[in-house]
Amino acid sequence: MFEHQNFEVIVERMLERISNDVDKREGAIIYDTGAMTAKELQEMYIALDSIILETFPETASRPNLIRRAEEYGVYPYEATYAILKGVFSKDIPIGSRFSLGELDYLAVQRIDSGVYEMQCETTGVIGNTQFGALIPIEYMDGLETAELTELLIPGEDEEPTEDFRRRFFLTRKQIPYGGNRDDYIQKVMSIHGVGGVKPYRTSAGGGTVGITIIDSDFNPPTALLIEEVQSILDPVVNSGEGLGVAPYGHRVTVSGIETVTIDIYLKLVISNVTLGQLQSEVEEAINDYFFSLRKDWQDTNSIIIRQLQIESRLIDIVGISDVLESTINGQDSNFNLTHNQVPVLGTVTLDA
Repeated sequence: MFEHQNFEVIVERMLERISNDVDKREGAIIYDTGAMTAKELQEMYIALDSIILETFPETASRPNLIRRAEEYGVYPYEATYAILKGVFSKDIPIGSRFSLGELDYLAVQRIDSGVYEMQCETTGVIGNTQFGALIPIEYMDGLETAELTELLIPGEDEEPTEDFRRRFFLTRKQIPYGGNRDDYIQKVMSIHGVGGVKPYRTSAGGGTVGITIIDSDFNPPTALLIEEVQSILDPVVNSGEGLGVAPYGHRVTVSGIETVTIDIYLKLVISNVTLGQLQSEVEEAINDYFFSLRKDWQDTNSIIIRQLQIESRLIDIVGISDVLESTINGQDSNFNLTHNQVPVLGTVTLDA
C-alpha cells in the first residue's frame, strides 16, 4: 500500500517545501538533514505496510492469524500423540514405558491379555511409522517379548498455517447449529485422528445420521478410532439419548471409508532403462496420485481415477518417453468410485 513512499519520493517532497533560494543539492546541509528524516520515514512506511498485512487474516502471519481466529472461537489443531497396539508376553502395569529407536512409548490402556494401547511420548506423525521390538526402559521381571504391531490412532503434527487459514475461512462460511451438516463436520474434524468426514442421512428412518470417516493419514480408520468417534458423538448403549455431542433424538452410526484395490496395466516407450528399474518409481508416482485423491475425499461427491492423470505423472519419470496404453482394473477408461470409496494401489504391470 505504501510501497511508493520510498526514500527518493519522500526527500523530493520535503525539498519542494523549501524555498529555492536555499541550496538543496545533494550534500548540502538542508539536503542531508532532510535525508536522515526521509530514511526514518521510509522505514515507518515499510512498518505500516507490515501492520496492514498483519491486520487481515488473508495475509496475517501465524501468531496474528491465530489472534484473529480466536475472536471467532477457531483455534489451530494442536499436535497429538499416536496410539499404537503393543503385544507383550505377559500383562504389564499401566504407565510402563518402553523405547523403540529414538522414540519412547507409554502403556495407557489394557485391550486384552498382554495387549495394550501404547501412546508415543513424542507428538506428531513421527509416531505413526515405527513398529517392532520394544525395549523396557525399566527392568520388568518375566517379560520375554514386547512388540509394537499396528497403528490404532494416528498422531498429527500441529496444524500447518495455510491449512488453518483455509479452515478459518471455511468456518466463517459454514453455519453450524443444532446437529446440522456443518455442525457434524466441525465436531468430527476436531477429534484426534480424523482426517476427513462425510455426514449423510441413513435409510433407518427419521433422526438417523450416518458418519463416514477417514483417518488423519488418509487411510481407513481402525476399529478403535471408529469406536472413539462413535462414543463422542452418540454412544451405542444410549443411542439417541443425547449423551454425546449429537443432539437428543439423533441416532448416529459411524463407519470407515471403504478401500478399493486398483490394478494398473501400462505399456510404455522407454529409453536407456529396464522395466524393472522403473517399477518402484512408477508405483510411487501412482501411490502419490492415489494419496491426493484420498486427501480430497471429503470435498468430493465421489472419486474419479483418471487415466490422463496417471499417464501425465509417468512422463516426468526419467526413462519413460511415452505411455502407449493404460488400463485401470482392466478397463481402458477412467474408473469411478462411489461416494464412500477410496483407492489403494494393487498390482502395477509394466510392458514395453
